[in-house]
Amino acid sequence: MDLIVNFTPTGMIPYKKMTPCVPVTVNEIVDDVYNAVEIGITMVHLHARDECSEDPTYRAEVYGKIIEGIRSFSQELVIAVSTSGRTFQEFEKRAEPLQLEGNLKPDMGSLTLSSLNFNQIASLNAPDMIQTLAGEMKSRGILPELEAFDAGMINYAKYLQRKGLLEPPHYFNLILGNIACAQADLLHAGIMIRDLPENSLWSLAGIGNSQLMMNALAIAAGGGVRVGLEDNIWFDSKRTRFASNSDLLRRIHNLAEANERRIMTSAELRKLLNLQEGFGYYGRVSREDGKPQA
Repeated sequence: MDLIVNFTPTGMIPYKKMTPCVPVTVNEIVDDVYNAVEIGITMVHLHARDECSEDPTYRAEVYGKIIEGIRSFSQELVIAVSTSGRTFQEFEKRAEPLQLEGNLKPDMGSLTLSSLNFNQIASLNAPDMIQTLAGEMKSRGILPELEAFDAGMINYAKYLQRKGLLEPPHYFNLILGNIACAQADLLHAGIMIRDLPENSLWSLAGIGNSQLMMNALAIAAGGGVRVGLEDNIWFDSKRTRFASNSDLLRRIHNLAEANERRIMTSAELRKLLNLQEGFGYYGRVSREDGKPQA
């Protein structure tokens, strides 16, 4: 299978005081996605920021401006928005980006499959919140971008599928290297990949120094990659050089070429995940009639 490149330009943690390379304003994020499209990516995972404080924001208005900017040059790129519980716990706030419609509608929304601890903060995802967000995405024709930090979260995805809240085909980000979750090694990655439900596409991500290792493993093993400054701000393991998003993407392309992996196009991913074709039609195709969901 061709290589899925899931581009994560911003995240919630990096601020300009940590690295001058992280894009935080609408224009900066749009510009970085433009450069990424020119280099070659399959999809983008967006976080929005307040332009004054640089803090994460849930506001659909900001997400809408980012999506509008991206679709001015790429109407086919698969776009996912964040519903993270790291900063916001209220359903109304977390689901606000999912309310965008028309040419601003996201194709996917992130869905972290359990609560977890990071180094200094928790991401709170109670069962009722996960199920309510999954139900909201299903009703709006938005594909969950399933985020699993350990094997137990994959098992919870299977439970959601049995309840009818998730429908295949699935897309998983398998995120390794967090201090309180699965570690970035071959055994943990292999177990998580083995446990995936049938009809699942997957990308490996590594936090911090483990990003390159997990990306390289995924490329060699036939999976996809999640890559960008959201997970890692350094180009080298000794942390002597800040990475730019373009630096990280070009390195992925070099690894892909060495492994004879072609980059999957957005059009190809749309077909594999039963997504609308883009160009004004976004989100999942209805199973019943093959038409766009509202």
